[in-house]
Amino acid sequence: MSAKGKSLGQIMVATVAALLFASAAQALEVSEQEKAAIAERIAPVGDVYIDGEAPTQTAAAEPSGPRSGEQVYNTYCTACHGTGAAGAPKMGDAAAWGPRVDKGMETLTKHAINGFNGMPAKGTCMDCSDDEIVAAIEHMLDAL
Repeated sequence: MSAKGKSLGQIMVATVAALLFASAAQALEVSEQEKAAIAERIAPVGDVYIDGEAPTQTAAAEPSGPRSGEQVYNTYCTACHGTGAAGAPKMGDAAAWGPRVDKGMETLTKHAINGFNGMPAKGTCMDCSDDEIVAAIEHMLDAL
């Protein structure tokens, strides 16, 4: 390659490099509003505390008493008993519930608490008390 070709190549490389640096510098100019939006997007979703330290904010308060059957149903039961998923009897379907109701409340309660066929124990509400599970069963039966 001739000396003229080498110097033309060097000029082109220098020009491309200058353009890249100029565009990078322009990209760094971010408005305060954009900075706030970025900070919000990358903010941590939680905090870690060393044993003995108190958090600056407390989590949402736990329910002060037992949840109603409707609350338990709407939170944990509706996914299957609202759609019939995994063979669950749909809420309000007397024909599907009939054979189950005929076995008695004791059997319904036992199956709901311990799980039965496709239904997991407590319908995945592992922090529900037995009384809350019974309330959810009664809520579903009231719809028949």
